[in-house]
Amino acid sequence: MRLRRGAAIGVLAVLAAPAGAQSSRAADRARTPLFTGKDALIGGAFAVATVALFPLDQRLAKHLTNPGAQANNFFRRASTGVEGIASPGAYFIGGTLYVVGRVGHFQRVADLGWHGTEAVLLADAVTYSLKGITGRSRPFVTADTNPRDFKFLKGFRTGGRQSFPSGHATSAFAAAAAVTAETGRWWPRSTWVIGPLMYGGASMVALSRMYHNRHWASDVVLGAAVGTFGGQKVVQYSHDHKTALDRAVLHMSVLPDGAGNIIVAWSTTAP
Repeated sequence: MRLRRGAAIGVLAVLAAPAGAQSSRAADRARTPLFTGKDALIGGAFAVATVALFPLDQRLAKHLTNPGAQANNFFRRASTGVEGIASPGAYFIGGTLYVVGRVGHFQRVADLGWHGTEAVLLADAVTYSLKGITGRSRPFVTADTNPRDFKFLKGFRTGGRQSFPSGHATSAFAAAAAVTAETGRWWPRSTWVIGPLMYGGASMVALSRMYHNRHWASDVVLGAAVGTFGGQKVVQYSHDHKTALDRAVLHMSVLPDGAGNIIVAWSTTAP
């Protein structure tokens, strides 16, 4: 197959969803609000944990960066490996799952890949903004002595002031939350297996950033909060509301027309 100049690239089918399906989705949205009182409690717990760690940031940084811990070959190699899986690995893994799902017509795999990638993108965008606004210095900048060094908007100018929150922790927890939420829709009991595995791996990423002296403890806790909420809410919102972006990405097909051309087609209905 080849795409020639002037090839037909267009919409083959845009089909309206049945009225019954629309009313069913509307009922589902009414039953599952995007934010609940439980979310407020969890968010409050993360906020309290972040603030509570401020007095301990310096002590924890010195403990994890002492010569004994840094000389441990296992810790050093494991921490480097898990960081790579989180960033940029999350994007490669999500993209691969999406392509495999679309090519092989495995809709759940495509959902998993796209929603995981979407969650990481959203959470990383929030984290980048917070980094730039707060301008907190990284531990190595102040020799682990001043975790209270914040400079408003300075994080947009230098990487040494992009500590709060941790981007790697955000990506890892966003992917963990999205995968857990997505697979939980297929098989609710899987949450008890997949959840601990995914969140356990994300926690290792967070610890690795402290081990490498790139972040304070409170940085990784806030990153975990942003990522967790981002992953959960992206999956919930995408399935409840069937956004235009989801329809474009998940219902798109690339087909040959028999004459060497390629036609792009998609539908608003679920496959």
